[in-house]
Amino acid sequence: QQLSLSDLLGSTNIVPTLLETIILGRASISLVDCITQFNVFGGSETFVGFLLAVMSNDRYVAICIPLRYTSITSYNICNKLILVSWLLGLGAILITANLIATLYFCDQNIINHFFCDFFPLLQLSCSDTFIVQLEVILLSIPVIIYPFILIIVSYICIAHAILKIVSNTGRQKAFSTCSSHLAVVSIFYGALTAVYVAPPRKESQTLSKVFSLLYTVMIP
Repeated sequence: QQLSLSDLLGSTNIVPTLLETIILGRASISLVDCITQFNVFGGSETFVGFLLAVMSNDRYVAICIPLRYTSITSYNICNKLILVSWLLGLGAILITANLIATLYFCDQNIINHFFCDFFPLLQLSCSDTFIVQLEVILLSIPVIIYPFILIIVSYICIAHAILKIVSNTGRQKAFSTCSSHLAVVSIFYGALTAVYVAPPRKESQTLSKVFSLLYTVMIP
């Protein structure tokens, strides 16, 4: 439910601007609305990253220690994990958005993108953006790398457990439990890596927009 809510929030934030750009060839948005859009987008996507890590742990418990599944993933624990994921996601993006809000924006006001993303916003600023970029690099360690490591470790344990299953039916059932989640994780982190880890270049802007469509429109 929370994943669906986050996807709905992200899509309703991005898709109207995308449709306006496609239909009219351009879309106008104020600087305040642009930073707000970045806040909503960043908060929902950061939450998705944390929630995917929580869901991978849920798959691990369901397959590797199924007899304790009900006690480990109780209703209260699920609520606490969801609340922590939302707080971390919104808190992390507020730090970045506040730093962006301190930048000066000069005469250039055209973003070569279909929504207010991080690098397109920085390209509009006439201030020194080194501190903002450094903050994002440091913040990516707890926000992206740690959850991704947790997902990898969970799936290594899951794969080890699946290989121990004797029957083909049991293996297929265990794999079907993880297949959709694993597909979303692959697309989500693959697209994020391509957009935010690879250094932005002018010739890669079109490719960057294609990758952005994967986690803003396709995954939801």
